[in-house]
Amino acid sequence: MKRVTMILASLVLLLGFILPSKVTTYAAEIPDDLIDEPIVVYGANLTAEQKEEVRRLLQAEEQMENEFVVTGEDIHNYIGGDPNSRMFSSVKITPKKEGHGIVVSIVTPDRITEVTSEMYKNALLTAGVEHAFVEVAAPKPVTGGSALSGIYKAYDAVGAELDEGRMEVANEELDLTTKLSERDGLSQDSVTELMTEIKKAIAEQNPVTREEVEEIIQKQLDKLEISLSEEDRQLLIDLFEKMRELDIDFGKVKEQLEDLATTIKDRLGELDINIDEGFWEKVKDFFSNLIDKIASLFKSD
Repeated sequence: MKRVTMILASLVLLLGFILPSKVTTYAAEIPDDLIDEPIVVYGANLTAEQKEEVRRLLQAEEQMENEFVVTGEDIHNYIGGDPNSRMFSSVKITPKKEGHGIVVSIVTPDRITEVTSEMYKNALLTAGVEHAFVEVAAPKPVTGGSALSGIYKAYDAVGAELDEGRMEVANEELDLTTKLSERDGLSQDSVTELMTEIKKAIAEQNPVTREEVEEIIQKQLDKLEISLSEEDRQLLIDLFEKMRELDIDFGKVKEQLEDLATTIKDRLGELDINIDEGFWEKVKDFFSNLIDKIASLFKSD
């Protein structure tokens, strides 16, 4: 009996090494003394004049205690990016208590050309940033993608490290969202809505296989009436399969995902109303006013 027990114990131990296992990744934890304390991260390639402009835009104090610079080397270290990347996007992030959620403000929306505040929020939830007020600014038109690395640098610099796998997949998410937004018939809002709805479904269904992830994605594509090429569909599946393998608990931020989805739906709904009703109302008013003006030309005094 003792021999059988030893054999079974050995088999269990062996299976532990052989069988793949998921390692749950957790969100970053900010020390209590940093709650409500702003952290500013400037792009490394800002000139002195540009840095001063960005400082003013972010309403940051001079020589702050928590003031840092993000470089191309940081991008390489955090997400395996190009160490020669030129960094202009800058951020101010103020950690908040649990329950605050993420609020993102793009201070220079005319200069952040490819990323919306909702896209940042979605990627930050993936990276493990759950409660913070984030402000993004740039001194000239840039894509805005490097701002995410600035946020990673902020957390790293104050000792609240984010999970490397989550940082990488969050960056991939932002890249793919930007890429899909450029496809015909799609927009930043429609793709952000898709990403958010997939995360909500994952939080509810907790898929355990790639096939289940693929099924969730296809259902959301069908529900939102979004058509993707097979190549883009596979990129989407690959992305969320990586999230599944990281065992990211989107259930913890389900309420934020629902709020984000509502914001996007409302915005898309407003666009539909403007096109379907408001647009034709304006056309009608225009011609009505035009006819009245023409008629008045023929009236005698």
